[in-house]
Amino acid sequence: MGSPVVNALAPLFAYAFAASGCGGLRTHVAGTEVVMRASGALWIGAERSLVAADLHLEKGSSYAVRGQMLPPYDTRETLSRLEAEVAATAPAALILLGDTFHDRRAEQRLAADDAERLRALARGRRLIWVVGNHDADGPQALPGETADELSLAGLVLRHEPQGGLQPGEVAGHLHPAAKVRAPRGTVRRRCFVTDAERAILPAFGAYAGGLNVRDAAFAGMFARPPLAGALASSRVRAIGWRQLADD
Repeated sequence: MGSPVVNALAPLFAYAFAASGCGGLRTHVAGTEVVMRASGALWIGAERSLVAADLHLEKGSSYAVRGQMLPPYDTRETLSRLEAEVAATAPAALILLGDTFHDRRAEQRLAADDAERLRALARGRRLIWVVGNHDADGPQALPGETADELSLAGLVLRHEPQGGLQPGEVAGHLHPAAKVRAPRGTVRRRCFVTDAERAILPAFGAYAGGLNVRDAAFAGMFARPPLAGALASSRVRAIGWRQLADD
């Protein structure tokens, strides 16, 4: 089921509900069908692969070490959401797209039950850790495969987007967020951003922030004004470029 999205990219994007019941945007990146899920994860159906970027596990404990106290529940909350996505999609592969840990000592600070939850996510499927700038060494005591980047279904999955046009690239790192103009002001949401040639995923982690997609960091990455898939409660809303506001 779907209805056309009214924006400059309407021929390329259609709104649909994911089979799990989680509202999503079904589209193509460089010809490969993907679903941008309301959780912020990306589903690549042809490979039964679930992709999530920038979990930043143990960010709260990292801040605590430096004396800035945050509630120490971010890892638990992030893993609960990831477990729900795995239960909903039953992926053959779970791909963590870099900065899964907030720093290189984060794995050591994991609670024993949280480490076991990560081990459980690897059972019965491939668990692939694409390394990022925060976790360049990859996991040390957890199962799975480590990669700098991964080719899958005609796409190249990596943590940090490369400069210029990169057809087929799926990346994270920039934590895209959409600031949307509304009649009574503006609303800010984490978002996917894509021009149907490449896609940048939102940060999945509970404590991860967001960078406005109109920031200069995104300049030159898209062949045409991109669409933002804004995370809004139980669905992803397609937002055209002209509806997006600067900070």
